[in-house]
Amino acid sequence: MNAVIERLPALAPLPRSHPAAPGWEAALQLGFERRGARTVLARRSHRGPLRLQKALYPEGEAVCHGIVLHPPAGIAGGDSLEIDVSVGRDAHALLTTPGAGKWYRSAGAAARLVQRIAVGDGGVCEWLPQESIVFDGALGRLETEVELAGEACFVGTELLCFGRTGSGERFAHGDLRLATRIRRDGKALWRERGHIAGGSALLESPAGFAGQPVVGSLLVASPKCDTGLRDVCREIGPTVGQGGVTLLPGLLVARWLGPACEPGREWFMRLLAAIRPAVVGLPMRVPRIWNT
Repeated sequence: MNAVIERLPALAPLPRSHPAAPGWEAALQLGFERRGARTVLARRSHRGPLRLQKALYPEGEAVCHGIVLHPPAGIAGGDSLEIDVSVGRDAHALLTTPGAGKWYRSAGAAARLVQRIAVGDGGVCEWLPQESIVFDGALGRLETEVELAGEACFVGTELLCFGRTGSGERFAHGDLRLATRIRRDGKALWRERGHIAGGSALLESPAGFAGQPVVGSLLVASPKCDTGLRDVCREIGPTVGQGGVTLLPGLLVARWLGPACEPGREWFMRLLAAIRPAVVGLPMRVPRIWNT
């Protein structure tokens, strides 16, 4: 495929209370191609502790499922991870993770995760990682870039839990900075930046997190996103927490705010049960790893 990803401008450096500490440097590059009726994992390379489990086909040869593995199980201060995914023309890949990701407390060094996804004309990439838990004291940067060509489709979810809520921990210290961009044929569909500082007024403000520890986003970039799909999704309200659905040109956005990850993921799955047939032409398929 010929799509070129223009890098997002670098985020401002995070505050650092101690000298930088060495961490994991890891990279994973994946290339999916359509060969006849089958989507195949045509290219795979890695450096450091990032891997992809073997290609799986739980819903037939047309859709290749994969599980992105990070054996250390979390991102610590000083780590730098990069994931590059290329989905070729008319290919279809669904990628997820085996469990919750973690951003660990840092002694002063910042961690960084960059996710780059390029999808060729007629291709589909479903990027459905499980939730990430941001520990109190974490320092991190999360950057996501999506480049679409022609009639390509991208479906992506993100759930962030600030603090280990099961043990009563809150995000009282630390800093997480976010940057997300989606473009189609070089034109911007979505660009967003976020800065969540531990203990800040944003976490309690009604205009921010309203005291809730979990925030989620579902982004669907497809020429098939229209007012009819938006209206269907608005009829599917969350059972817990607060959620809303917005339609922009070529982009459907759902946001959720609540007390735990499970109800947010449950709402996103109910939304995808309506969205996936409309934009991909297939019924919703919950990744098998989520049930283990």
